[in-house]
Amino acid sequence: MMKKLIYNIGIATLVLATSCSEKFLDTENLYEKSLDNFYSSPQDIEEAMSGVYNAMYTGGVHSDEGIAANLLSDMMLGGGGPDDKSAKNVDKFEDPEEDTYRDLWVETYNGVTRANAILEKVEEVDFSSFFDTPEESVAFKNQTVGEAYFMRGYYYFRAAKFFGGMPLILAIDDPRDAPRASFSETFAQIASDFKLAIETMPSINFNDIPTSSYGHANKWVAEAYLAKAYLFYTGYMTNMEGQSTSDLPLADGGSLSKSNVLAYLDDCINNSGYDLATDFRNLWPYSYVNQSAGTTVLPWAETEGLAWVGQDGHSPTFGTGNKETMFALRYSTTSWGEGQKYNNRMPLFMGIRDNSMVPFGQGWGWGTVNPKLWNQWDDSDKRKVGSIIELGNADQGTAGYEADKGDHETGFFNKKYTTVQHPDPDGVDGVKGMFYFLYDMNNGDPMQLWAAQDYILMRFADVLLMHSEISGTATGMNRVRVRAGLGEIGYSLEALKEERLHELAFEGIRWFDLVRWGDVNTAFDDAINVRNSGIDAVYKVTYRPETKGLVPVPETEIRLSGGVYSQNPGW
Repeated sequence: MMKKLIYNIGIATLVLATSCSEKFLDTENLYEKSLDNFYSSPQDIEEAMSGVYNAMYTGGVHSDEGIAANLLSDMMLGGGGPDDKSAKNVDKFEDPEEDTYRDLWVETYNGVTRANAILEKVEEVDFSSFFDTPEESVAFKNQTVGEAYFMRGYYYFRAAKFFGGMPLILAIDDPRDAPRASFSETFAQIASDFKLAIETMPSINFNDIPTSSYGHANKWVAEAYLAKAYLFYTGYMTNMEGQSTSDLPLADGGSLSKSNVLAYLDDCINNSGYDLATDFRNLWPYSYVNQSAGTTVLPWAETEGLAWVGQDGHSPTFGTGNKETMFALRYSTTSWGEGQKYNNRMPLFMGIRDNSMVPFGQGWGWGTVNPKLWNQWDDSDKRKVGSIIELGNADQGTAGYEADKGDHETGFFNKKYTTVQHPDPDGVDGVKGMFYFLYDMNNGDPMQLWAAQDYILMRFADVLLMHSEISGTATGMNRVRVRAGLGEIGYSLEALKEERLHELAFEGIRWFDLVRWGDVNTAFDDAINVRNSGIDAVYKVTYRPETKGLVPVPETEIRLSGGVYSQNPGW
């Protein structure tokens, strides 16, 4: 799947480019793909959809959703070395460059444009000649259309969480100089796209979806994202804008109520086939490092009997089978010439700085973990050690850690997205990343390109927690707690907030939770003792409420708009 996404980079862009040239020709172009002759076969759709998904990847590291959101959150510090000023500035709510987040803006409209092309052209196509039955043809077309609606909604949602209101371009020929829509108008379009995706895509149980389709969105993913959009919009309007609401608007003037969204979540929980992994810790690659190494390199994982579920769905190449991951950004084994865009940069940038140990390899040291999280976390919660690397601990393979290599050192790094490595079981290649061995990499500069770990965007645990938050009941929350080895408790918003912090730590979700709850205004009050390249220091961030939890619109985009776009408050 991922190789197809990469090899078909920008197919929709190529299609649009060739179609523009045909206006100046007197004869029909019989040899090149265009909007007139493309989108007419399942293979065309596969290539076009690969182009849509390709916009999930951003070249600029601060446009990477996970890295940006983690640096902005209260539980990760800037970190890095003395020269890593951009990470520190993002962490301090300062704009390190005028176009820090520009790739996020640009790729939003690459994805939207490609999705728009599919929505317009597929409507006219009859695919029946490619299938054995009319039902199969209809199901294929519905999945295609629904997936395109979802991805358009996904791109606008991803951008709106950072920038606020976005220009809404909903057709191929829509003017590109559209002004920014309001926050409410933008979310009305997001909600409508997600709703149409739910109503259009077939209701296929996850266990019946073939491995070859893993990584594609489906109806259940759309239901989960609609709930996420509902929570973000209603929370933001209520707590950041002071306009209390419990409804999510739709583009046609209607709206979705709390009960409407709960019905979608009930459908997802009861009928999707997704479920919690038996052990939270088995979601992360460190649970497989002993099996990959052929010997025990992480004693704790051996003692705990961990067994990775893998990252290819219910029938993975490696692992026992993953029913929890619903939607993920998939990565590949690219060459150095393609840069880091198609590798997961979280393990590299947020790995342990200048310490190459077994089983945890080195990284740039961004995103050191706030010790407050470790200190207030119940030791009986399996997720504590399952989420945080404690440095200087032999049982964790970190006894050889050497401190004072970077800034904002706290003695803790995240364990979910970090380089996992071990010696070559065959005794040939020395110590390299686990994915180097699993995927038989040959990519020129393996240390920087070892991370082929999926970045999980939506998993079933989040669905259960969202259901509890919206319904005000403890059922979903307690399913998550029991999986972590904890007892059941009654529902309260404060308990729900703590569960989301502990379950979803370092997954790029905490920042948006803080913003929608309005907690961002007080989340950065504490001063933290750290080490800055060997010197004792105090870390303190001053959040600026005037920004309302939004990042700056890229200045280049404002200039290109001819002044149509305005800058966000505080920037």
